[in-house]
Amino acid sequence: MTENEEFVVTPYEVKGRIDYAKLREQFGTQDLSAPILDRLQKLAGGELPPLLTRGVYYSHRDLNLVLDQYARGHPFFLYSGRGPSGPLHISHLVPFELCRWLQEKLGVEMYIQITDDEKFWARAQLTREDSVRWGYENLLDILAVGFDPKRTHVFFDSRSIAALYPLAIRVARKIPYSTVKAVFGFPPSTNIGLVFYTALQTVPCF
Repeated sequence: MTENEEFVVTPYEVKGRIDYAKLREQFGTQDLSAPILDRLQKLAGGELPPLLTRGVYYSHRDLNLVLDQYARGHPFFLYSGRGPSGPLHISHLVPFELCRWLQEKLGVEMYIQITDDEKFWARAQLTREDSVRWGYENLLDILAVGFDPKRTHVFFDSRSIAALYPLAIRVARKIPYSTVKAVFGFPPSTNIGLVFYTALQTVPCF
């Protein structure tokens, strides 16, 4: 791929020479600027982690609004997850390390979604049994980062579907397929399970 060819960034594929300014524009995010980092440091009451000071994280969406609410005494929560299909490597742990720091400094709740359904739909060679097994093994590594047990909540999609589904059907009704295709880059061969998963992934935000 040459420098002039378009880069691709989806949850399932990254290729080409990434233009980070263009990527930020495409996803509608803002620079993680010095003023907002200074504000976060003051609210956290301590030094920022290297992930922030060294620019590993360079962009955000609405962090200023979150900090506004936190400064007024209103709580917020953190949400991340893992699609289990094999062992974790260091890059997988990067977002969890930042979340652990935020939880520790700001005293917030953390929700971890294990998307065993997604990886079963996305990886033709992965069995249901293996997706669940990898989910538990990955979870051990994630929790070893050092989350507060009293403020951390974990759930597997396949085992929490009774709680997830009522909200998922409401979310799915509001999102057109064209939006899902554009964001996730789904080709025509994508199975309908993976398409519906995008609604399930949205549920923890509420």
